[in-house]
Amino acid sequence: MNVHVSSVQWIAIGNLSDIPVRGARCVVTPLGKIGIFRTASDTVFAIEDHCPHKGGPLTQGIVHGRSVTCPLHNWVIDLETGQAQGADEGSVETLPIRVTDGDVIELGLEPATLAAVADG
Repeated sequence: MNVHVSSVQWIAIGNLSDIPVRGARCVVTPLGKIGIFRTASDTVFAIEDHCPHKGGPLTQGIVHGRSVTCPLHNWVIDLETGQAQGADEGSVETLPIRVTDGDVIELGLEPATLAAVADG
């Protein structure tokens, strides 16, 4: 699911104010469930919403710093890289995301993904 930022189409998916500080929301996209995370400094990240260990819903985990801890087995996932931290191994995909106009969250999706959805 690695997406090249230069070729993505930005899709508005909500507002920053909809996500609590150090919180998350899950959005369903053509690529599956994506977790949108907001840190204490209002940085926003988008990663697959399943832990690489046992598939726990990362959006139900605890956001701390630039990481999230899975609610099932306490694996810590780096929100920027999607990599498991510490002695754990594995990763989740990350997606391009940005905040425009100070509050609008936009997720970057490849045009081919959007076209496949439109074709049904």
